[in-house]
Formats: sequence, C-alpha cells, structure tokens
Amino acid sequence: MLKLLGAAMILLAATLAGFRRASQYADRPRQIRGLIAALQRLETEIMYGYTPLPEALKRIAVQTREPLRGLLVTAAEGMSPPQNLTAQEALDRAMKTHWRATAMKIPEQEVLRQLSCTLGTSDRSHQTNHIALALQQLKQEEISAREDQAKYEKVSKSLGLLLGALIVILIF
Repeated sequence: MLKLLGAAMILLAATLAGFRRASQYADRPRQIRGLIAALQRLETEIMYGYTPLPEALKRIAVQTREPLRGLLVTAAEGMSPPQNLTAQEALDRAMKTHWRATAMKIPEQEVLRQLSCTLGTSDRSHQTNHIALALQQLKQEEISAREDQAKYEKVSKSLGLLLGALIVILIF
C-alpha cells in the first residue's frame, strides 16, 4: 500500500512539473502582448499626454496585469522622489526584482534595457521612435513565443507524465 502511495505521488509530482512547464510556454506570448500594450500606452502618454515618465508608468501599471504591473510600479517609484533614479537605473532595478516572476526570456529583457537607455533622455519624437522600434522587436518575439508554445506545450505535459511513469517503473 505504501509503495502504491509513493508511486502515485511521484507520478503526480512529475505530471505537475510538466504542466507547470507547459504553462510557462503559454504565459510567455500573453505577457509579451501585455508588454506591447503597455509600451503602446506609454507611447501615447509621451506623445499626446505630455505626462512625466514616472506618472505615465504608474497610470499604465493600473491597467496592466501582474507580473508586469509590479515591474512598472517599481520602475515608477525608482524614478520618483526621493530616489530620483534615471529611467535606465529604475528599469534595471525593477527588472532585477521582478523578471523572475515573468515567463519572458532574455530577448524581451534586452529590448526593455535598450529602450530604457533612451527614455527620459531625449525629446518626445526620439523616444516614440525608440518605442516603435521596441514594439517591432517585441512583436517578432511574440511570434517566436507562439511558435514555441505550439511546439512544446503539449510535449511538456506528456513528457512530465511519461517521466513520472518511467521513474515509478525504475524504482518499483
């Protein structure tokens, strides 16, 4: 009886690990779309709203889901008094704090890093040009993420179950 319970627990743990990995493949395109939407709102705030960057990020964060919300709020707080960090420093700190909570990968992080170098340091038209470039790059990453999701989501679920079954067979 104890062996059967142990086998069931191993099988359940491996299956859950496979489903967790599959959910990361599903979350990545959704989070990239959320980041694209946030950057489009930022572009509008900069170009038409004449809103200061920390305030614009706070407004956008209210409309954004977690984990991107936390990233934007932390960046906005870093740019606000008393910290008064530059956009690059604030976004770097925010990414160090919140990036692990996202399903996004290094290419998306690099796009944000490159964008943060120009935010708040140039005129509105230059900033919107850089945001447009970042949007193009993120759209390409979203396409890649959807392809990865189509390839690996089902495989991850099945592999978790099969590895669990293999471990149970080898142990017992």
